[in-house]
Amino acid sequence: MYTLYSMRRSGNCYKVRLALAQLGIAHRLVEIDILKGESHTPEFLAKNPNGQVPLLEVAPGKFLAESNAILWYLAEGTPLLSDDPIERASTLQWMFFEQHALEPNIGASWFWLNLVKGGRELQRHALEDWTEEGYRALRVMEKHLAHQTFLADDHYSIADIALYAYTHVAEQCDFDLARFPAVRRWLERVEAHDSHVAMEWQPAVEAAE
Repeated sequence: MYTLYSMRRSGNCYKVRLALAQLGIAHRLVEIDILKGESHTPEFLAKNPNGQVPLLEVAPGKFLAESNAILWYLAEGTPLLSDDPIERASTLQWMFFEQHALEPNIGASWFWLNLVKGGRELQRHALEDWTEEGYRALRVMEKHLAHQTFLADDHYSIADIALYAYTHVAEQCDFDLARFPAVRRWLERVEAHDSHVAMEWQPAVEAAE
């Protein structure tokens, strides 16, 4: 059984939990509070020297880090990842976009405004840039989704899971999604998909390390 080291309110961790739920993959969940330094203990750094979650133990002593790499691994051979080379590249295109355009801006805003006490004051200058670039990313998505049901070749995939994680909480960190009707409709389609779970969802049995 897989073991997932995860923080409940992290969008990057939520991606992996959502994929595991939708694929029906049983797993052991270990909550790691990065705000308390739990990802930088000697024990955790021995598993992931980068000191980040999510981290998936795929076999005893074998670990896979980086949320989108984990999504790709889990989705291989499933309906969430096409076998067609062009469609696979399209999926990667949007997953790369998520990491360089969406997550560093909307994801950073979510972290500092919702998880860190006093984060707005601590990051008041950075927030201006995050807001500007986050809106730019949303405009790209809006233009694409105005003519597409889903992001990669018009069928639900890990590309949608990757971008949904932080887009669905954008309004909780000062982004006005009323400006982006196509994005809002896409969020509703993702949420209507089979076996969708919310960010706060946890497996019925949760194990502690």
